[in-house]
Amino acid sequence: MGWILLAGVIMTYPSIADSETSRIVYPGTDGRLVYEADEKGNKIPDFSHAGYGGGGVEPPQAPVVDTVEPGDGDDGARIQAAIDRVSQLTPDGNGLRGAVLLTRGRYQIAGTLVIRTGGVVLRGEGQDVDGTVLEATGTEKRTLIEIKPSGSLPRHPEVSRTRQDILNDYVPVGARSFFVEQGSAFQVGDAVIIHRPSTQAWIQAIGMDQIPDRSDGREIVQWEAGSRELRYNRVVTAIEGNRVTVDAPLFHWLDQTYEQSTIYRYDTQYVIEQVGMENLRSESAYSGETDESHAWTLVSMNYVRNAWVKRVTAVHFGFSLVSTGEQTKWVTVEDSECLDPISRLTGGRRYSFDMEGQLHLVQRCYARNGRHDYVVGTTRSSGIVFLDCTSEKIHSSNEPHHRYSTGILYDGVNHIDPQNELVLCLWNRLNYGSGHGWAAAFSVLWNCKAPEGGIACEKPPLAQNYAIGCESQSMSSGMRWGQWPGLKTNLVPGEAHWEYWNTGGATPVSLYKAQLSDRMTQVVVAPVLALEKVDFDSNGGVDFTDYLLFAQGYTNGDLRYDLDEDALVGFSDFLLFAQAFNAH
Repeated sequence: MGWILLAGVIMTYPSIADSETSRIVYPGTDGRLVYEADEKGNKIPDFSHAGYGGGGVEPPQAPVVDTVEPGDGDDGARIQAAIDRVSQLTPDGNGLRGAVLLTRGRYQIAGTLVIRTGGVVLRGEGQDVDGTVLEATGTEKRTLIEIKPSGSLPRHPEVSRTRQDILNDYVPVGARSFFVEQGSAFQVGDAVIIHRPSTQAWIQAIGMDQIPDRSDGREIVQWEAGSRELRYNRVVTAIEGNRVTVDAPLFHWLDQTYEQSTIYRYDTQYVIEQVGMENLRSESAYSGETDESHAWTLVSMNYVRNAWVKRVTAVHFGFSLVSTGEQTKWVTVEDSECLDPISRLTGGRRYSFDMEGQLHLVQRCYARNGRHDYVVGTTRSSGIVFLDCTSEKIHSSNEPHHRYSTGILYDGVNHIDPQNELVLCLWNRLNYGSGHGWAAAFSVLWNCKAPEGGIACEKPPLAQNYAIGCESQSMSSGMRWGQWPGLKTNLVPGEAHWEYWNTGGATPVSLYKAQLSDRMTQVVVAPVLALEKVDFDSNGGVDFTDYLLFAQGYTNGDLRYDLDEDALVGFSDFLLFAQAFNAH
């Protein structure tokens, strides 16, 4: 066994030597990943396209072009003016205009800051209490920083007269190629949408027109045709006659038995790119432990792609650190913390990392006292990866929350001291809310840990979910549900794909990292820190003595322990050491 050290807790975690190889995705004799498909060709998809730049790409370092220092009173107008000045600059060849640097200190902000133009980065000088701290003052429930272009924005940007039928009888999960009516109408590099309509025949086949009534009499909304559309945002990478290939896989099958799927060009004129928020902390001022008249979300994004949030801490926000909308793609959130939300402990609150959109990566993040810490929702979410993240004192569960998200990966997500018995779920939520129904399809739990809680993974009709290498007190059954009306009292795994439950984990240790390495280097090797960088006592291994040395250096800010080489010793270095400790 290796060890993971987080928030003062030492957790055992499987090393490769302790692990078993999955039956359906595993390293082959040539070092490449092998995928076993079902009888229709559906397989676990390649999640490695999640994140900035389509996965495996570090966000750029924007040059500082404007600087703001803390002042007396409200600082919002001065910060907004700096953002607006940078927004007027000409972008460089990478689309960057520059960074606004907020120097170390405390800033009061009574309103909302907005970024409307691509290429702008908001950067502080540290995410700890002695770094750059944005204090969200006032009693308005609001987003503190909104990243979204201005103007009238169509709900689904489509280039007119470009829609064509997809001709295949069936396109399986994981596929990237299919036939269209006229391939010459598209070009390599085109942004496209693969649109799978939700027909009444499909809804009936999966039982979502018969969601049972709630015992408290609250209205249930049955799914209807046209209400659960899947739209996969892709880039054309090859055209051979009428055969089109796109950059990332489909996370749900296309089947002419149930629908006629189409493809059309996506109108990118409405989307901004190359925006980020870095190295800062924000605290929402509040009055009382259940106060809801204060800042609610630290940063929201929509109509944005290739964006990032890194080394950011949010404290006391009632809803989330980050919330992304349907028209977002390729967002990376990393080395960030969402701490101790202030709100009532009920629905619609404490969604620490709330990720709608497509192909996002949330990695090495930490949440404490949330409800749904790592969460997505509806068919608007697909291809989203939560990697090496931790929930402490979670009050509900990490999950696709409702109405059929597809292709969601929880990879190495760990739970400490949960306040709820069920903490990680891919399942049918039936009549939760107004009729959540099947919340996830073709989604994966990989080497996740909930040693004090339960994990649910169920198979939807005509689809599949997977739980591989996970640890929990219970699997899909035996939970206590309290007295909430309408909740299920018995869960069974059914035909969901479970492997190596409570047996020490599966190989590879990280599915996302293995898939990324396989795609980029043609070898399955999950990257880890070199031994010499974390063997602080030079004894040829990484052990508890190294942890004690690192903990002391972390506390003192000793730059010898700056593992990510950002000239700071912070939470991201702590997570990197934990990862290296496990790997070595």
